[in-house]
Amino acid sequence: MKKYCFGIDIGGTTVKCGLFDVQGNVLDKWEIKTRSEGNGENIIPDVAAAIETKISEKGIEKADIAGIGVGVPGPVNEEGAVVTAVNLHWGYVDLAGEMEKLTGITTKVGNDANVAALGEMWKGGGEGHKNVVMVTLGTGVGGGIIIGGKILTGSHGAGGEIGHIHVEDKMDKPCGCGNKGCLEQVASATGVVYLANKKLAESSMSSVLREGEVSAKTVFDAVKAGDTLACEVAEEFGKYLGTALASVTGVVDPEIFVIGGGVSKAGTVILDYVKKYYVNYVLDACKGTEFALATLGNDAGIYGAARMVIE
Repeated sequence: MKKYCFGIDIGGTTVKCGLFDVQGNVLDKWEIKTRSEGNGENIIPDVAAAIETKISEKGIEKADIAGIGVGVPGPVNEEGAVVTAVNLHWGYVDLAGEMEKLTGITTKVGNDANVAALGEMWKGGGEGHKNVVMVTLGTGVGGGIIIGGKILTGSHGAGGEIGHIHVEDKMDKPCGCGNKGCLEQVASATGVVYLANKKLAESSMSSVLREGEVSAKTVFDAVKAGDTLACEVAEEFGKYLGTALASVTGVVDPEIFVIGGGVSKAGTVILDYVKKYYVNYVLDACKGTEFALATLGNDAGIYGAARMVIE
């Protein structure tokens, strides 16, 4: 009977690491720097060394380790190879294969957003459910889809790319993906700022948002204070995201949507605006789909990575 596993979340700045027991309890967690220079050639050896050091420090036998799970910012194929990871300066990298060679431990790899969704399903906002869609509202809009407790990756590793659903025909600038009118452009933290600045420019309405720097936080703080213009921005945000999630439901029909990322720190006010429009556009049979805020924060990735190897 295996006793332990490792969950690793590789980011552009740091690598978050967790040692877990197979019941999902985190026994230790730590971070190392992501050394992405030189086409990221140091990243895998650094992670392997960090794991070996922890094994030695804790006196763990490798025979007791179920495996290493790794989340990475990029598409991942079924063999555990990363197709490309721009933030890590990687092209094609056989991450699972290289990690197994360096550690001798079975390794599974997944896209970081998908892995975070798995973590929230297992021990976070989606706990108790097997069909979960996680939406991460940060600088962009990320997503992860879990069906029957398994990550839905799709044929190109792009399953769950909710942020690039087309929602607006009249967008005046391109998204980072090159298309125009993506959900990411109007529902991310930067998207909320875009909507607010547009509203401020087009309207003479008084607003606390005219008094300082506009951010997603200041917008939703103003919403909570009853600022009319900010509430109109929240309505736009809610319509875009609620409509997009209604479309997602028509394809995968989740039990619950889990909303995470920096914008979600505004709290349940976010869910109120999204659900208002979701129920207007979704199929009648799905109007009762649950919504919840993510609870694991920056640890979602290590939990999900651990879950991959002890399913």
